[in-house]
Amino acid sequence: MADGTTRKIRVVVAKPGLDGHDRGAKIIARALRDAGMEVIYTGLHQTAEQIVETVIQEDADAVGLSILSGAHMTLVPRIIELLAQQGVDDVVVTVGGTIPQDDAVALKALGVAEVFTPGSSTEAVIEFIRGAVRS
Repeated sequence: MADGTTRKIRVVVAKPGLDGHDRGAKIIARALRDAGMEVIYTGLHQTAEQIVETVIQEDADAVGLSILSGAHMTLVPRIIELLAQQGVDDVVVTVGGTIPQDDAVALKALGVAEVFTPGSSTEAVIEFIRGAVRS
C-alpha cells in the first residue's frame, strides 16, 4: 500500500514443507477474505522458493505461513532468507501453528512480525495484518 491507494491488502497464505494439514490455513484464508483482503492460498506442500515466487508475483503485502509439522525453524528462516535475497523487505511475515514460545522468540528475531499459536482468534490475525501492513 506504499502507493497511497485504497487497494485491498494482498495476503499469501502458504503451507510450506510436507505438512498435509491445512484446515487452519483455510480458516485464516477465509477470515481474511471475509475481512475484505485479497487472499492467495498456495495449497499444500510448497517449497520456500515457490512461496517467495508467489509473494513476488502477487505483489503481496503479507505472507502467512502455516506450519504444524515442527519444521518451522528450518522452513521459515529459509523463506526470510530468500525474500531478502530478492530484495523483498516490505512484506509482513506471519507464522501460525504449533510453535513453542522459545521458537516464536527466535523467529521474531529473524524478522517474523508475529507468531499465532493454536487458540489465536481470527480477529486477532485480521487486526494484526491490517495494522502491520498500514504502518
